[in-house]
Amino acid sequence: MTVLIDGVPGEQVSALDRGLAYGDGVYRTLELVAGRPRLWRWQWQRLADDCVRLCLPLPDECLVLAELEQAAAGLERAVAKIVLTRGAGRRGYAMPADAVPTRIVSANAWAGYPTELAEQGVTVRLCELRLGLQPRLAGIKHLNRLENVLARSEWSDPAIHEGLLLDSEGYLVEGTMSNLFQLRGGELVTPLLDRSGVAGALRAWVFDNAPALGLVVREARLTLDDLDSAEAVFLCNSLIGLWPVVRLDGRTWQIPEILRALAARLAVAS
Repeated sequence: MTVLIDGVPGEQVSALDRGLAYGDGVYRTLELVAGRPRLWRWQWQRLADDCVRLCLPLPDECLVLAELEQAAAGLERAVAKIVLTRGAGRRGYAMPADAVPTRIVSANAWAGYPTELAEQGVTVRLCELRLGLQPRLAGIKHLNRLENVLARSEWSDPAIHEGLLLDSEGYLVEGTMSNLFQLRGGELVTPLLDRSGVAGALRAWVFDNAPALGLVVREARLTLDDLDSAEAVFLCNSLIGLWPVVRLDGRTWQIPEILRALAARLAVAS
């Protein structure tokens, strides 16, 4: 694994870094092929949007691309991570006016997920943890991910591939590491992320690309009962791609051809 901190190889940041102290920062996880990030347009847009919402300076795009290529040197396929924090600061929550952001870019060899999960579908469970409501942070991939850590700790059965999360009012939000879509009547419907959850780059890609296959994509408040009438359900993120859900407790779904067509479109996306 190669780690660059502000462009310099190393693995240490200041103990006073606000990313460590308060989770004051954002990140993206992405796939690299021959040093080039896949779905970069969507990854960069999500990173830029998150920085604006947290008042974090956005680094130069060409600089980040060069560091991704450097970190993945010698790797044909890699998993990369971009972390931006507000940098080191004095004690206290107040944002320092003279903050110097910390930029961490890392890459390691692709381990991936078994291809049969995308081809044959996955089994998921419902998590006991409920996500809190916080509109100011909703959608942002910020560094405070304790809810996801605790939710993922609820199971160790390898036959369960992901856990679904409800918010404190009982609405579906996402998976512990993925976004959720359901197919019904030619529409792809995904949970509205205005109060909690993370808006992933691949979620944005689906919004932009599913209409080419004749699908309408929209956001809505969804409950577990809504899944009962769904023709299909799938999960997505930038590393797993599209995972059809075939089982949740007593619910089962088939994998329709339109979902395979969407996956085929993703396979050749750059």
